[in-house]
Amino acid sequence: MIAAFGGNAYTIAAAPLLAWWVIAALAATAILVLAVGLWRRAGGVWWRTAAVAMLLAILINPSLVEEKRSPLRDVAVVLVDESPSQQIGDRSKATEAALAALTERLGHERDLDVRVIRTGKPQPGAGDDGTRLFTALGHSMSDIPRQRLAGVVMLTDGQVHDVPTGDAAVAAQELGAPLHVLLSGHPDESDRRLVVAQASSFGLVGKELPLSIRVEDLPAPPKDAQARPEGQARVTWRKDGGAPQSAMVPIGRDVPLSIPIDHGGPNVLELEVEPGPRELTLANNRAAVVVNGVRDRLRVLLVTGEPHAGERVWRNILKSDPSVDLVHFTILRPPEKQDGTPIRELSLIAFPIRELFDVKLDDFDLIIFDRYSRRGIIPQAYVENVVRYVRKGGAFLEAAGPSFGTPMSLYRTPLGEILPTEPTGNVYEDGFKPQLTDAGRRHPVTEDLSGAGKPGEAPSWGRWFRQVEARVHNGTAVMSGEHGDPLLVLDRIGKGRVAQLLSDQMWLWARGFEGGGPQAELLRRLAYWLMKEPDLEENDLRAAVEGDRLIVARQSLEPDDRPITVTLPDGTTQSLTLSPEHGGRSSGTLPISQMGLYRASDGTHTALAAAGPLNPIELADVRTTPEKLAPLVQASGGGVFWASDGAVPEIRRVSPGRAASGHGWMGLRQNGDYVVTGFSELPLMPGFAALLLTVGLLIAAWRREGR
Repeated sequence: MIAAFGGNAYTIAAAPLLAWWVIAALAATAILVLAVGLWRRAGGVWWRTAAVAMLLAILINPSLVEEKRSPLRDVAVVLVDESPSQQIGDRSKATEAALAALTERLGHERDLDVRVIRTGKPQPGAGDDGTRLFTALGHSMSDIPRQRLAGVVMLTDGQVHDVPTGDAAVAAQELGAPLHVLLSGHPDESDRRLVVAQASSFGLVGKELPLSIRVEDLPAPPKDAQARPEGQARVTWRKDGGAPQSAMVPIGRDVPLSIPIDHGGPNVLELEVEPGPRELTLANNRAAVVVNGVRDRLRVLLVTGEPHAGERVWRNILKSDPSVDLVHFTILRPPEKQDGTPIRELSLIAFPIRELFDVKLDDFDLIIFDRYSRRGIIPQAYVENVVRYVRKGGAFLEAAGPSFGTPMSLYRTPLGEILPTEPTGNVYEDGFKPQLTDAGRRHPVTEDLSGAGKPGEAPSWGRWFRQVEARVHNGTAVMSGEHGDPLLVLDRIGKGRVAQLLSDQMWLWARGFEGGGPQAELLRRLAYWLMKEPDLEENDLRAAVEGDRLIVARQSLEPDDRPITVTLPDGTTQSLTLSPEHGGRSSGTLPISQMGLYRASDGTHTALAAAGPLNPIELADVRTTPEKLAPLVQASGGGVFWASDGAVPEIRRVSPGRAASGHGWMGLRQNGDYVVTGFSELPLMPGFAALLLTVGLLIAAWRREGR
């Protein structure tokens, strides 16, 4: 038997002096004797009954035990959704108003602690997990016993992406308390969104990558609705910050598009659809696709005009790269050589001029002429094809030999239109060490080359012994040689690129002469610059997100202190000043807090960087909805309420097992949990007093019988 008074509990406990079976036997014997006395109507039998009961009570030895209890306060958990969809319209304002009203009312409840958890705010670098209220709830409830949980209240728009799957009743049982939801938006909201239905993450350079987009006006019409005229919306897109293009597309249908992958590395396509008739936000009217451009195989055509010591250097360096597919021809017998040997006895392969310079010319990514001279082997019409190939976006490299300074020079062919230098006719054959020019120390092709030394210092690499003197009339000289004359010159022609090396002595570095030099790294950078590798652009702007910072870097041949304008995902702009670093690089850092696409521009170049997912699930559907949470709310006994005006329902404390919600009110469970702080025990049959009482009863029985 337990009774509670004033918060403490009282129970009656027994500490028998004899074994229970002995007490039971004595009680049975006494009852039998008393029954005989009653049957014979003996006098004093009632006094004897009272004496026997007293004796049995003494043997049972009862006591009153007091359990001292300290009541524990119940806990109500309030989860505040701060996800991006909660920042739409007046949702954030309504949420804060409802939170203030809710905490004020809960503050008047006795024995109730309120725990407010704010969650959902996006963090740069986080994954695309959406709004995870139940994950935050699990973390906050890890130290709350379920018997003290009064209830959970969520202030949200209903777009929750970690609602427990499976049986709602099981999830409600695990929660162990009523779940109430206060919705911050309005019923019957509408919105337009742009969906990238299909897109690959990589594509081959020089190819077009197909993708599929879809414009949706939410809510979508029911499937059984009668057919109605299909609307259209204008979609605008641009690639890598270039000129925009637009087209009208049908609403509610997948529309195919294609991205030209014209360079390696990230190719960024930005898409935007015009606003719909009823919009909640324009954030999901934009989408972005990043496709990493990869080269299948780099096809390189190497034509060596005559056998020489450096021929194998070019071949070995190009063949060492597994991504290069090299086609190499060496002209061993020029047409003017007449030694009387019959043609049929020559073990030579005919030079496939037409196939290489007409039929399959555009299949090559890079053409290299190594010590090639004007000897009539390649007809002038095919040389003009090479010029057109470069102007359309091809890459051409000439490694000039002594013939470049003679009347046999390639400069006297149509290639002279695209070559960046003009020979003077002089050829130096004195030893010299190649030097980096001022521009070369800033150009990605040559900056930080191993052994270059600091400005004013002599390089540590070996000497060369031949250089063709030439004047630069186009392009940039990045290396110089004897008398400061240009040694390596880079230039852009139309959509293509040209490089000219005015010496054939690089093989000395490959042989390790006087310590050798960085020939492999130099030629690798040179080849990839010619093929438009983004990391080797000499005048470029780059942006990247690392953690909670946006890093903007500028590569330039000339010092440039122009500030950078950074456009944030929400459309606002900030100015960023870059600090000079080594070579032609300058950089700056901007703290960021928003998720989405950042755009950096200096007025000439534009760079894009993404913080977090480009098309987050959080913005896939931003309408306020009770549907995702309704099954769990119903299974837990809670309720769903609209709080778009900041109002909250009445709060009631209910007993466990009772209804926890109704029209205009929500209930928090009153658990009555406690902790025991101590015990006290009071004997109900003090030994001496009980014995005196027993003797008195026996005397009374004896006197009654003696009358």
